[in-house]
Amino acid sequence: MTTERIEVSKLNERFPGVVLKVKEHRGDTWVCVRPADVEKTLVFLRDEPELAYTYFVECVGVDYSAWEHDRDLPDSRFEVVYNVMSPTRGARLFVKTGVNDGEAIPTMKNVFLGAEYPEKEIGDLYGIRFEGNELAPGERFLLPDDWIGFPLRKEYPLGGEDVLFDQGDRGPAVEDVMRPHAGESFEGKTGSEDVSGR
Repeated sequence: MTTERIEVSKLNERFPGVVLKVKEHRGDTWVCVRPADVEKTLVFLRDEPELAYTYFVECVGVDYSAWEHDRDLPDSRFEVVYNVMSPTRGARLFVKTGVNDGEAIPTMKNVFLGAEYPEKEIGDLYGIRFEGNELAPGERFLLPDDWIGFPLRKEYPLGGEDVLFDQGDRGPAVEDVMRPHAGESFEGKTGSEDVSGR
């Protein structure tokens, strides 16, 4: 017999019906909520004196389009997970929500300033839109502005294929023409330039 964590009981008491599912695994707890309820959930967790989840660790995105196992939010292709901590209590909690392609999640940068850049990264790499924290049309955050697509989506090609030229012959794959850089070469060279100072 297990006891419900204080965070879950307080959330259920303050916002009945907001918590869709609670998952516990190896000492960590995930609380699943709808996108519209993420902000009030995180504000309550931050401001409730007995909880004091004042430290924003990170938020991450996940694409479950190719996942064939059980899921916490089976009706959504993407999940966004907010990882918060209570330094005074030494506790960690994950708040999880799900969206489909084209749907938006309200930004949490007004709740935790540290959420601004991770949300932009998730938007740039997965195409998940955070309302109030969008990039300008045609602008990328991590990737070059002319990049096409979202490289962390499951359908995105992995690369390394031979290049097909217009005359019908094939050119070398990317890995066939790569040159080592200081991080991967004992010689400490990138191409013909010495970059390590050795």
